[in-house]
Amino acid sequence: MPLCVLEDIRKSYKMGDTDIEVLRGINLQVEKGEFVAIMGTSGSGKTTLMNIIGCLDVPTSGRYMLADKEVSRLSDDELSLIRNEHIGFVFQNFYLLPYATVLENVLLPSLYVEKRRDNFEQKAAELLQNVGLRERMKFKPPQLSGGEQQRVAIARALINEP
Repeated sequence: MPLCVLEDIRKSYKMGDTDIEVLRGINLQVEKGEFVAIMGTSGSGKTTLMNIIGCLDVPTSGRYMLADKEVSRLSDDELSLIRNEHIGFVFQNFYLLPYATVLENVLLPSLYVEKRRDNFEQKAAELLQNVGLRERMKFKPPQLSGGEQQRVAIARALINEP
C-alpha cells in the first residue's frame, strides 16, 4: 500500500482578478522506503508541490492521502500534527535556532509529539553520532560550518522517525 498518493492535484493562486494555475493534474504514488526526485525547470511548481506533499500548503483541488489519511482538506492544526508525525524537513536554509545548542535544535520537533517518548535525548545523541556531530552537541549553530549545520538539520528531520 502506498505511503503517499496524490490524485489530480491542482494549485492556483489569485493575482488580482486572474487565477494563476501552478500545478495541473499531478498524480503521484510513493511507496514506503521509496526515493523520489522532483525535478523541473525554474518556476515549474516544484516548491509548490513539495509544500503540498510536506503539508505546508493544501491543493486547490484533488486528493492527497498520506499514511491512509486524506490530508487535502485538513485544518492547519491537523496538518501540523500529520506533518510532525510523518514528515521530516531539511530546508535549504536549515532554520536552526542560533541561540539554542545543537542538541536543543535536534530535539525541537520532539516537543510537539502527542505520544511522549522518554528516549528523545538518547535518540538525538545517536542521530548526532550518525552524522558525526556528537562531540558538538553543546555548540551553537554559529559555531558550526555550513556542512555541519546541514547535518544538524538532517538529524532534526529524523528525530520523530517520520
